[in-house]
Amino acid sequence: MAVILAFISPLAWINTILLRIGRNIAWVCMGLMVLVIVLQVFCRYVLNNALPWPDEGARFLMLWMTGLVAPSAYRWGGFVSIDLIKDMLPLRLGRLMTLILLFFALMVLVVGFQLGLKHVQSGWLFASSTLKLPLEVFGLGLVRLKLAWMYMSLPVGIAMMILVNIELSLKTIVGLIDPTIEVPGDHDQQAISAE
Repeated sequence: MAVILAFISPLAWINTILLRIGRNIAWVCMGLMVLVIVLQVFCRYVLNNALPWPDEGARFLMLWMTGLVAPSAYRWGGFVSIDLIKDMLPLRLGRLMTLILLFFALMVLVVGFQLGLKHVQSGWLFASSTLKLPLEVFGLGLVRLKLAWMYMSLPVGIAMMILVNIELSLKTIVGLIDPTIEVPGDHDQQAISAE
């Protein structure tokens, strides 16, 4: 038990830092996405001259926003779940069921991570049709953005969700062994509400 508790504390600290950074980047991505969409609406309907890049740029920002904020939602129980059966069971049996579900979720996340890496590898073969980096200042001309940079949001988000899953699993194991123990990192939810 002491080994598990010693492992949970640094993992919870790492997850807290990574998820906080991810949420802050996600907010920036959301703000930029809104600006890009408003710009496209203005250009299309007011100036009657639609820009070629905002749709793909907004999709790029949306994917990264989702990939960076999903691990926080997973850690806080923000995804849709049906707790009725778990809540009807005795405490330890409910936690055992939660642990089994976390194990299955971990298996799905590992497969998703592997598929995400394969998708990123194929993304290096293709460049965006509209997103270009204006590097004329450096003598490089226009450089098309590789789609891998967009696809990278998937394995990055899933890797962070795997870390969260491991933390949640360890906390569930501790709660299963001794429900009276205060698990390290449980105060993180209260700290987030103070942000």
